[in-house]
Amino acid sequence: MEVQMDPLFLAWSYFRRRKFQLCSNICSKILEESPYDQAAWSLKTRALTEMVYIDELEVDQEGIAEMTLDESSIAQVARPGTSLRLPGTSHAGGPTPAIRPMTQSGRPITGFVRPSTQSGRPGTMEQAIRTPRTAHTARPVTSASGRFVRLGTASMLTNPEGPFINLSRLNLAKYAQKPNVSRSLFEYIFHHENDVKNALDLAAMATENAQFKDWWWKVQLGKCYYRLGLYRESEKQFRSALNHQEVVDTYLYLAMVYRRLDQPVTALNLFKQGLDHFPGEVTLLTGIARIHEEMNNITSATEYYKDVLKQDNTHVEAIACIGSNYFYTDQPEIALRFYRRLLQMGVYNCQLYNNLGLCCFYAQQYDMTLSSFERALALVANDVEQADVWYNIGHVAVGIGDLTLAYQCFKLALAFNNDHAEAYNNLAVLELRKGRVEQSKAFLQTAASLAPHMYEPHFNYSTLSEKIGDLQSSYTAGLKSEDAFPEHVDTQQILKHLRQHFAVL
Repeated sequence: MEVQMDPLFLAWSYFRRRKFQLCSNICSKILEESPYDQAAWSLKTRALTEMVYIDELEVDQEGIAEMTLDESSIAQVARPGTSLRLPGTSHAGGPTPAIRPMTQSGRPITGFVRPSTQSGRPGTMEQAIRTPRTAHTARPVTSASGRFVRLGTASMLTNPEGPFINLSRLNLAKYAQKPNVSRSLFEYIFHHENDVKNALDLAAMATENAQFKDWWWKVQLGKCYYRLGLYRESEKQFRSALNHQEVVDTYLYLAMVYRRLDQPVTALNLFKQGLDHFPGEVTLLTGIARIHEEMNNITSATEYYKDVLKQDNTHVEAIACIGSNYFYTDQPEIALRFYRRLLQMGVYNCQLYNNLGLCCFYAQQYDMTLSSFERALALVANDVEQADVWYNIGHVAVGIGDLTLAYQCFKLALAFNNDHAEAYNNLAVLELRKGRVEQSKAFLQTAASLAPHMYEPHFNYSTLSEKIGDLQSSYTAGLKSEDAFPEHVDTQQILKHLRQHFAVL
């Protein structure tokens, strides 16, 4: 006689092995036979939640609506080093645009793409709508509220026959009195159905039933308020939860609130307070490093990333960011070691080989340079990546003096990505060397309109206009270059020369 495993125990085993669909199927069979089995019902809600669960701490994004309709501004003119929203608040010794490329929001490009690095604050609504919203720029992504609606559609995929729970017929007050069931129900409503209003009602009732002493429910209330954009109420709940119980996640959620309120200094102090209770906690150290990086304080960010590696030497983000920093501080050999470490860990993508190719070129290991770029081209996932690789090969071609190859590479970059401002800028310089002044001017104007935050197209256009005698255009472009990079000496010299000339007139 074959002994069968208890179905509920088997479902729980599948759940622990992260086979959520199998777990859900077994729970459905149990519920068909006994519809009031609370254990199976609760386990199925947890399995369905895990199937669509997304860590909000890592995918927190500010969309166009959140940026332009934000009413929680504290000070319009923040002191330097106290705001994430103003690009001009960099610390002394931060990298300049001449050394490290900048995003549209005025911060140096990081070594690791995160949602917060993909979006930047637009100055006006017009600018937010006009600029193309793609992930490879620091431009605003679509509204976060819209994103949560799209995530919610994932619940339809897990249940083709309709929703597992009909929320409109649910007596939330009854479930709020059952501590074991109410938690899994809340997770289901909040993550699977994305119904923040019902989740908030359930959390409020459960908190009341727990006599306002349960830290977990206070954190959930804080998450609901945060999702609704009520950041001050969210802050109160997270603070209250920390008074009851010190938990790493609560520190991370509270820091997320302060970042949304544009209070990076408060967030840093909070992380450090968390480190007093949880020494060496990797997520807290990473949070500090990210804020320093966003505030253009790259030296401190690198120190904290090194602290992260002392605790977890396989932390991909820390390795990538430190490697990127070494590359831009003119130490490509050391950067190469960090990127090779990523390769040894099994990271195998186009961006890594692209970076390896550049490091090899600047470290004068020419035999490895082209093979790295060939690998990168073999691994491209989209046209944007393809354009970036061809642009970098063109850069290498300029470095070895093969201008014909460079010209072809920049043309290929534009064929794959017609908005590649850097390729337009470099093509303009090559066209000028061939004596095609009008073509060069057209390319520079295109580059300047595509990337107004870059100083190079403005400076090059200013220099070109001065040479052909168009002094007014030269002065206008020079002022734009100065806005983008105030410390650029060559721009200052051109403007000084033009002002002297105008004074004589």
